[in-house]
Amino acid sequence: MRYITFLLLLAMVACKPAVQTGDEENWMQLFNGNDLEDWDIKFAKHPLNENYNNTFRVENGIMVVRYDEWDSIDGEFGHIFYRKPFSHYRLRVEYRVVGEQIAGGAGWAFKNSGIMFHSQSAASMHQDQSFPVSIEAQFLGGDVEGDRPTMNLCTPGTHVVLDGKLHTPHCINSTSRTYRGEEWVTVELVVLGHEIVHHIVEGDTVLTYSKPQISDDTPEGFPLLEGTLLESGYIALQAESHPYEFRKVELLDLSEQYE
Repeated sequence: MRYITFLLLLAMVACKPAVQTGDEENWMQLFNGNDLEDWDIKFAKHPLNENYNNTFRVENGIMVVRYDEWDSIDGEFGHIFYRKPFSHYRLRVEYRVVGEQIAGGAGWAFKNSGIMFHSQSAASMHQDQSFPVSIEAQFLGGDVEGDRPTMNLCTPGTHVVLDGKLHTPHCINSTSRTYRGEEWVTVELVVLGHEIVHHIVEGDTVLTYSKPQISDDTPEGFPLLEGTLLESGYIALQAESHPYEFRKVELLDLSEQYE
C-alpha cells in the first residue's frame, strides 16, 4: 500500500500540483500573516532569538527581510525557523526579491535567499555558525544579463544522491528560468523523508534528487555521523544581505500516509 501511495504522489507531482489552491486540501499556514509567533530566529554571531537589527518583521501581512536598520553586513547571516519539524510534506512559498543589497554583502549573496529544510534546529546551532546543517532550495533573482535559475540545490553539511550517484559539490542548478524583476514567484517542495525531493517552480518540476544525508563537513560536535540519512528536520527562511518578501508559507503534511 505504501508503494502504491508513493507512485500516486509522484503522478500528482508530474501533473503540476503547485497550481492547486489551498482550499482543496488541508494546508497548514506556517506564516499566519500577523506576526512571527511559532518561529525562532538565529543570526550568526548572535544568541538565539535576537532579531538582529529588526531584520525579520511583518509588514502589511507579509513576512519581510529588511536591512534598513543596518549600516553594513559582516557575515551575520540570519535564519528564521518554524518551531516544529516535518518529514513528509508539500511546502509552498510565494516570495519576491526587492530593493538593494546591503553594503558588505558578498557577490554570491546578491538577490540570494532560500529555504532550508531537513535542518537542525535553531537552538542547536553554535553562536558563530553561519548556516544550519540542512538541505537548501535557493530563491535567486537574476541581474540585467545572464542566466540565474531559482530553486537550485545547495548542501551545507550534507550531500544528496542525484541521478543514482552521491553528489558532493556544494550546489547544483535547477532547470528553471531566470526571474529578474520584483515579481512574485511561487515555488514548492515535495519532500518524502529521505526517499525523494522535488523542486517545483510555477508548477514545473525543475530538480529531483534523493537520500539527503550528512556529509563530512559539519560543525564541531555535530551529533549525526557522516552518511546518516535525513528523514526529517526543521524549515527555515534565510536573510543573507538582500531584502526579500514572503507572502505565503504553507505546508501540506503527508506523514500519515507513510506511517
